[in-house]
Amino acid sequence: MTTNTDRIRVPADAAADHDLISDFVTMSTFGATPAGGVERQAATLADGENRRWLAGWLVERGFTVAYDRIGNMFGLYELVPGAPYVLAGSHLDSQPRGGRYDGAYGVLAAAHAMDRLRDHYLRHPSTARYNLAVVNWFNEEGSRFKPSMQGSGVFTGKIELDSARATTDSEGITVEQALLELDMLGTSDVFTVGDHHLSGGLGVASYAEIHIEQGRELDKAGVVMGVVDSTWGANKYEISVVGSQAHTGATAIADRQDALYGASLAVVALRDLADEYGDELHTSCGQLTVYPNSPVVVAREVRMHLDLRSPSDDLLDEADAALSKAFADIELKADVEIQRKFAHRWKGHTYTPEGVELAGRVIDDLGLSRQNVRTRAGHDSTNMKDVVPTVMLFVPSVDGVSHAENEYTHDKDLISGVDVLTETLARMVEGEIDP
Repeated sequence: MTTNTDRIRVPADAAADHDLISDFVTMSTFGATPAGGVERQAATLADGENRRWLAGWLVERGFTVAYDRIGNMFGLYELVPGAPYVLAGSHLDSQPRGGRYDGAYGVLAAAHAMDRLRDHYLRHPSTARYNLAVVNWFNEEGSRFKPSMQGSGVFTGKIELDSARATTDSEGITVEQALLELDMLGTSDVFTVGDHHLSGGLGVASYAEIHIEQGRELDKAGVVMGVVDSTWGANKYEISVVGSQAHTGATAIADRQDALYGASLAVVALRDLADEYGDELHTSCGQLTVYPNSPVVVAREVRMHLDLRSPSDDLLDEADAALSKAFADIELKADVEIQRKFAHRWKGHTYTPEGVELAGRVIDDLGLSRQNVRTRAGHDSTNMKDVVPTVMLFVPSVDGVSHAENEYTHDKDLISGVDVLTETLARMVEGEIDP
């Protein structure tokens, strides 16, 4: 494909591309692991250091940095006084021993794209209709604090603020305490979306996010850009399997109420569901915490985090009912009680059709290959698409690896992604997608 230079507002720049890769290398030092990944779970010291570096980067380029009441971080640049903002970003927090690219690339890409636009609209001020904002969403990963996508969930009114701030990690530290220690907890809302924020704030015109694919479709096809047109639905559960503590040697098998045995049956039941439904259902148990976790004690309780994901909301409801029946059978077989303590859900939905079309035109104009993809993973855009026009872009992830230290995306694809994001945002700033 050839580039349609007549339609491109902000052309590629070799020096800017070099700076992007250099900044990505620098950012990847925060929480770096020996095997080439990062570990900077939400509101940890490493996450705070990365946030401070980004804040300095933004301020140096004329952006104003602000935090809201759940610790979402914004870099604001006003082009049109009083006008709403076009937001772009992702998240800087990672999974334990996670990859360098997941989330972090999207934040840095948004920062570089918005800085290119800042420079462009200083020279062409009359064409801008909206203002610019970079966002780093708090606790997208949900590894230290549950649930995932917490910052964007509060922002969009899907998660209650006080409940989110009171959420504790495994050591009993609350979200509020952790953010206060970093001095990154705002006292008011920066933006208003819908009517759930009562304290007022700036307006949001639209949102864009770019991310590594976390799948193999683009990599296998040799395609440079993915345009996300829809998302799988998901049910995430926090459950407790409750039994009775006892001696592993002295207590007869028939007398045991072994919570770990019950939890093991639940893990198997999840896999059986996946096998039954095939590729249309993904299931997993990502975390178990065993109490008292002693080698000579029958477990009294196991806390678990489970999830079901499917492209079909009806199938997801069916699988949820099947899981409930499996839990009832396990309670009888293992003589335990299974308590559902929390469930976080989102339905499968399409992304803004006008945004999908716009991103496709941009990619064609830049002479890059593309295909539409459906995301199985949740992203902050999953929340944002329900409240403002939203564009979601993917760049290839080699072999589809993600949430692991060997996660990798080629530099040339990172650069192409920023070019596409920059041009897409330029057209959003000029009103090609209106609220």
